[in-house]
Amino acid sequence: MAEMKNMDRWLGDGGMAIMSEIGAAFTAYGVDGEDLGWSQGTWTPTALACNPHGTAQAGVHSVVLDAAMNFAINSALSGRDRTKATLELKCETMRPAMLGEGYVIRGEVVRMTKQVAFGEATVKALDGTMISRTTGTFLLHREAPKT
Repeated sequence: MAEMKNMDRWLGDGGMAIMSEIGAAFTAYGVDGEDLGWSQGTWTPTALACNPHGTAQAGVHSVVLDAAMNFAINSALSGRDRTKATLELKCETMRPAMLGEGYVIRGEVVRMTKQVAFGEATVKALDGTMISRTTGTFLLHREAPKT
């Protein structure tokens, strides 16, 4: 099993101020197996995340889910290796996320290669009902080996 990177400083907003502004926070992360990183968090949509009817917009779901996948992937990378860019993102919203209601976020690594990582993430209601989900492909920055 790979040594887990200490990402405690990124708990909370994940290093992105927008996360706390839209009501999301990362609460845990880890690595299952060799490189199957995961992240976990909560989301209580704020007024900034919602339209005038109190429903979080699909683009906001994408921000939350993209961040969850990035956090999961970064938790599985060692040293100074990290995600560099989101190459592809597909987001599906099945049910509305409502202003002030609590949700659970989970991001997971599906597969990791030398240059690319594949992830998935979900937003679920507290009772486990699927609200939204996403898959993504991420370009990795790998530190050059020391010679």
